Amino acid sequence: MKQLRGVLLIDDNDTSNFLNQRLLKRVQLTDNIKVLNNGRQAFDYMAALSQQTKVKANQDIKPELILLDINMPVMDGFEFLELYQELPEDFRRDILIAILSTSSHPQDTGKANFYNAYYITKPLTIEKIEMLLDMHYATSE
Repeated sequence: MKQLRGVLLIDDNDTSNFLNQRLLKRVQLTDNIKVLNNGRQAFDYMAALSQQTKVKANQDIKPELILLDINMPVMDGFEFLELYQELPEDFRRDILIAILSTSSHPQDTGKANFYNAYYITKPLTIEKIEMLLDMHYATSE
């Protein structure tokens, strides 16, 4: 499995975050996992990263993968995606976004497609990570 420079988990559920971090570490997908609890925190974080011009040794790492829950307080996943579109396109270009949700409602999957986000249902598994990365890297080559 390809190792990524960083992963951003956006979910208000501490148990989901714990289990997902554990899985990502077990498969050695990345050494850099950042966890945020709502879309507002995530957008502010990504906006700040997009403003940085130099890479410093102690600075946060731009994620290659964002795993995004839909239903969260403050700002939900789709509100995050709406604002995320305002970030510079060259900053967003190499970031894979996957909505990770318990819902399989067609309206949610359709919205995910609108934002060019992959849609996978919880729980996250090794097979789902592999499938996600295979689909992403097959279409980006």
